[in-house]
Amino acid sequence: MPQQTVFRLPKRTSPSDLKQCSEEIPTPSKHEVLIKIRSVSLNARDLQITKDTYPMPVSDNVIPCSDGAGDIVDVGEGVTEFKKGDRVVINFNIKHLYGTARGFEGQQGGFTDGVLAQYVVRPADCVVRVPETARQSYAELASLVCTGVTAWNGLFGNVALKPGQTVLVQGTGGVSLTALVLAKAAGATTILTSSSNDKLQAVQDKFGPDYTINYKEYPEWGSRALELIGDQGVDHILEIGGVGTIEQSIKALAYGGHISVIGYLADVDPAKMPNVLQLTLTKAAVVRGILIGPKCMLEDLVTFADRAKLKLPVEQEFGFSRDEVLNAYKELEKGALGKVCIRVD
Repeated sequence: MPQQTVFRLPKRTSPSDLKQCSEEIPTPSKHEVLIKIRSVSLNARDLQITKDTYPMPVSDNVIPCSDGAGDIVDVGEGVTEFKKGDRVVINFNIKHLYGTARGFEGQQGGFTDGVLAQYVVRPADCVVRVPETARQSYAELASLVCTGVTAWNGLFGNVALKPGQTVLVQGTGGVSLTALVLAKAAGATTILTSSSNDKLQAVQDKFGPDYTINYKEYPEWGSRALELIGDQGVDHILEIGGVGTIEQSIKALAYGGHISVIGYLADVDPAKMPNVLQLTLTKAAVVRGILIGPKCMLEDLVTFADRAKLKLPVEQEFGFSRDEVLNAYKELEKGALGKVCIRVD
């Protein structure tokens, strides 16, 4: 039988636990498709999984990584919506097609095998075809799966962002920069925060946010945001820091504004824990947790990226050897600007 290279995690203490394996190329069943993976996009979640710090279930000896783009190379006899040669992306959770996710069983690279492989078989109904007119590279397309849908869900999944409203994103990681790209394309005023003036300048040069704030220079960055845009406040905030930053987010928020809770990266002194419920009440705020999103959102995002000719924030690409894959994880751990991807040979 034809063989392929895959990476697995027989144990989870660090990225160095990744094991390169040779396995049979799978054959699709009646309602499945075989996909040649061309690019894999890494997320903070992937690093957490290798270190056993991810707060959701992870299966033993899993193939990591959730975000893959590639080509259909074979289809099951019952599949009519795809053909060989179609460019495709796979939804983060292969069981979450619409509505609210219920459970973790379909999460690629965690509960179920992911895409750090040369070939994968997936149910046809969790796969999204990329329009032939799309200009995005495989790396850009892969970056839409987790960070892209997360940003899309935050901005459009509940109460949709409107042109002329204001969006604040925290940091210069993949979700934040993707949200920045989407918000600008939708006609919003944008604010980006970071602790690094070098990163702020780099993002300014590449993506052109309307305003930037160094939160080390402005610890009360919520007040600084109001100084920049006026007392009406920010309409949508993508909350990456969690409990360590949400007090400033609510301070910057417009009355009735929306905070999408995506991350939990910032620590807080337990003695200074903010009263989030009371703060939320004072702003009549909507605070909503985001767990990626369904396939129908990925379809909308892929269509929008094509029609708006979006340039997604892919920063670096690495090869598919074990050394190169480990280098990609190291770059992710350093806090890369934008997305780190792996080009699959």
